[in-house]
Amino acid sequence: MFAAWTLWIFRDNHIRDGEIGSGFLHLVLLPFHEAGHYALFRWFGRFIMTLGGTIGQHLLPIVAGYALLQRRDKFGAALCLWLLGFSTIDMAVYMYDAFDPKMMLLGGQTGAESDGHDWQNIFGDLGLLRRARGIGLFFGFVGWLTMFGALAWAARILWLQRPHQLLELGQREPGQ
Repeated sequence: MFAAWTLWIFRDNHIRDGEIGSGFLHLVLLPFHEAGHYALFRWFGRFIMTLGGTIGQHLLPIVAGYALLQRRDKFGAALCLWLLGFSTIDMAVYMYDAFDPKMMLLGGQTGAESDGHDWQNIFGDLGLLRRARGIGLFFGFVGWLTMFGALAWAARILWLQRPHQLLELGQREPGQ
């Protein structure tokens, strides 16, 4: 199912056009993005508060994946890594848009109309605004590598569990 979903996202993702690929997953990450700004990082100055949105949305799959690894659920951790890959693609779209902001932001305006574009502000503060498109494309590629790598990890886990599942099926008594 996740492989099919990944292909669907891959088909619909167009970083240059501002298309994330999954509005549903974007909306799942959005509350954690906003919490990163205001609940977690607002006390560390304007720059860190601005960056905190992206950190917050990345923390969701990182913390969940770590918790699952502590419980020895490698498959669940692989799916969290998959979500981190998508979160990186989500970030990359906004990074790319920072150079010439056209995407509609949460407040109903674009970064050209307001100062609410996180990556426009971050890259502006760092003197990297002219490189925003290249940086966005690079992180989009990193996100895709992460998603496909996570799928490969999850598939390997399922493959390694197969003999144990077959053994359990063979040990069941008839009628169970």
